[in-house]
Amino acid sequence: MVTDRVVDTTGPLLVQDEAGLAEVVDALCHEDRYGFDTEFHHEKTYVPHLALIQLSWRDQVALIDPLAVDVAPLATVLQGPGLAIAHAAGQDIGVLQTACGVVPARLFDTQVAAGFLGMSTPSLSRLTERMLGVNVPKGDRLTDWVKRPLTPNQISYAAGDVAHLLTLHDVMAERLQARGRLQWALEECSELLRVERREIVPEEAWWKMSGFRSLRGRSRGVAQEVAAWRERRAAALDVPRRTVLGDLPLSAIVHAVPDTRRKLEAVRGIDGRHLARGAAEEILQAIQRGRDLPPDKLRLPPRRREDDQGQAVVTVAAGLVAQTAADEEIDTLLLATRADLFDLVAGQPSRLDHGWRRRLVGDPVLRLVRGELAVAFDGSGGLVLEERSHRPTSA
Repeated sequence: MVTDRVVDTTGPLLVQDEAGLAEVVDALCHEDRYGFDTEFHHEKTYVPHLALIQLSWRDQVALIDPLAVDVAPLATVLQGPGLAIAHAAGQDIGVLQTACGVVPARLFDTQVAAGFLGMSTPSLSRLTERMLGVNVPKGDRLTDWVKRPLTPNQISYAAGDVAHLLTLHDVMAERLQARGRLQWALEECSELLRVERREIVPEEAWWKMSGFRSLRGRSRGVAQEVAAWRERRAAALDVPRRTVLGDLPLSAIVHAVPDTRRKLEAVRGIDGRHLARGAAEEILQAIQRGRDLPPDKLRLPPRRREDDQGQAVVTVAAGLVAQTAADEEIDTLLLATRADLFDLVAGQPSRLDHGWRRRLVGDPVLRLVRGELAVAFDGSGGLVLEERSHRPTSA
């Protein structure tokens, strides 16, 4: 039985200079695995700002202060042979890529792995308690990680986020191996590293507006240009979009299409801060560009899968996926999403085309679509797949 490592979380190494970082990098380059986490701020900025990197290996924990030292040398560790272990690493990977220029070469995400053990996206504290019987103190969710110096509570909390990752990996890898799912989990974690960090296209920002698909005529052009203006201004000032123009006034502008400052000031949700420093004139210019936008310059979103044929098939298949997930003790969304099913039914590339998903979901759903199988209730509320009898019923 794997026992939890003793990690001193009360006095982790706080790295705030190049020499200290070099020592950590040298140490980690000789490790076959390490834990990592990040703290960042996004509430007052356009993009997340890295505020802290937590690393753990063997019985060591180090907190790297990116406000005091350039963390780019960590790229050597990230691209090295060591296995990076993290929990819910999606955002952390993006932040590290911005700071270090690379992502980990190998990853084990404990939240992803938990999905293969019948748990649905558990928090780190819940997972640690369930897997190791260890209670991890919860920190202040709203703590200011940019403020210096860090408090003892912040340091202890930050260290706790990585202190048990290696032990979690031990226990979870053992359980996954016993169920024949370790390779599945590793493949899924590798997919996280291959997700393209797509650059934001300002002219496509209007696709995120509530109800944007119902817009018609010139309203779509106005939505595209005003939303694009908001995106560019927020990026230039490095502030959240809502600070430049909230979603409510953006939507109101699109529907009202004001052509004077007085009309703009009367739009619901608009206040003085939205129109300051030349913003009013820029918004009116964006509105005019939208009104005059040629049809071939309008950036339309991809057609929704739900707009295509196959809605009924996917609805039935989704029930089958839910039943399979319950039977196999796998998180439902990890097994297959509705988007995966729409792609499969439409003959488009899908996660269900290969590997373990093909066996559990892809092949059965395709046989269902071809009419070779039928879905029935098992008498206890569950669903089962059966060979079709091809005998019609009059009921």
